[in-house]
Amino acid sequence: MTAIATAGLTKRFPVGAAWGVRGVFPPRGQQRGQLAVDHIDLAVPRNAVYGFLGPNGSGKTTTIRMLLGLAYPTSGTAALLGVPVPDSATQVLHKVGSLVEGPAFYPFLSGAANLARYDAADRTANPRTAKSRVDEALSRVGLLSAAGKRYRHYSLGMKQRLAIAAGLLRPRELIILDEPTNGLDPQGTREVRALIRQIAADGTTVFVSSHLLAEVEQICTHVGVMRTGKLVFQGSLPDLRRTGATRVTVQTADPEAAVKVLTGLGMAQAQATDGEASAALGDAEPERVCAELVHAGVGVRGFAVASPSLEDLFVGLTGEGFDVSE
Repeated sequence: MTAIATAGLTKRFPVGAAWGVRGVFPPRGQQRGQLAVDHIDLAVPRNAVYGFLGPNGSGKTTTIRMLLGLAYPTSGTAALLGVPVPDSATQVLHKVGSLVEGPAFYPFLSGAANLARYDAADRTANPRTAKSRVDEALSRVGLLSAAGKRYRHYSLGMKQRLAIAAGLLRPRELIILDEPTNGLDPQGTREVRALIRQIAADGTTVFVSSHLLAEVEQICTHVGVMRTGKLVFQGSLPDLRRTGATRVTVQTADPEAAVKVLTGLGMAQAQATDGEASAALGDAEPERVCAELVHAGVGVRGFAVASPSLEDLFVGLTGEGFDVSE
C-alpha cells in the first residue's frame, strides 16, 4: 500500500582529492566522504500528498535523485509503486512523473513544442496520439491558451506549471516534485498549490519536497522531516501536531502562587514570568485547572490553552527555521 518505500537508504559522496592533499587523511576508523542521506526509511502511502521537508542541505534533493535513478545509493533499498529501483527502474518510471531542481526547456520553442519533444523521448509513447497528450497536459495545468507562446516569454509560475505538465504527459500513479514553488510570487505559489490539489484529487500520489509551511498545512496529508541527512519525523499532520505539548498560560498578579497550583496538579514544565505562569497541560482538564487556581485564591486575569504551531514543531525537530511565507 505504499507508493514509495525505502529501507536504510544512504548516500555518501566521496570527497575525492580533498583527502590526501598535503598528507591530510580522515581519522582512523572514519569513512571518507560526505554523508548526505543517512539510513532513512520512507513510507509514503498511496493517494497521499506527502510533504518532504527540511532546511537546505538536509538531503531532500539527493533522496529524490536516488528514488528516480539519477543517483545510486551507497547502501539501502528503495521501491516505487512496489518495484525496486534503480535495478528495475525501467519497469516503473513510465508511471512516475517528476520535476527535479527546476524546469529545463528550450527558450526559443513554444510550450507545446517543448512538450512534444519531451513526449518524443518516451519510447513507450504512441507518436500518433502525441498531440492529444500534449494538449491534455497543457489543459490540466491551465496553459492551453499559452501553448503557442515561446517559453522565454513565460512567467516563472507558467514555467513551473509547464514542467509539471511534462510529468503528466502520460497517466501517472506517482508524481515527485522538488521545490515546485521555489522562487514564485504569491500568485504563482497559489497556482501551483491548486494544481497539486487537482493532481491528488485525480488519484495520483504526490511527493513534494518543500520548505514552505503554508504548502504543508494547506495541501499535505502526510509529512517527513529531514535534518542533516536523517529522517527525524514521519507521519500524518495530526500525528505531527500531537508531538508537541499543549500548554496552559495563566495571567495573574501572583505567578509564583499559580506555579505551585499547577505543579500540585501534576503539570510538568511549570514556570513563572512577569505577570504570567505556564505549564504543560498533560492529562489535566483545563476547566479543573482554572477552578483549582481560583479555589487557591490565585487571581486569574487571563487563561489560555495553546498547542505549538507547525513552525514551532519544525524548529524543534530540525533546530533551524523554515520559510513560513507564501
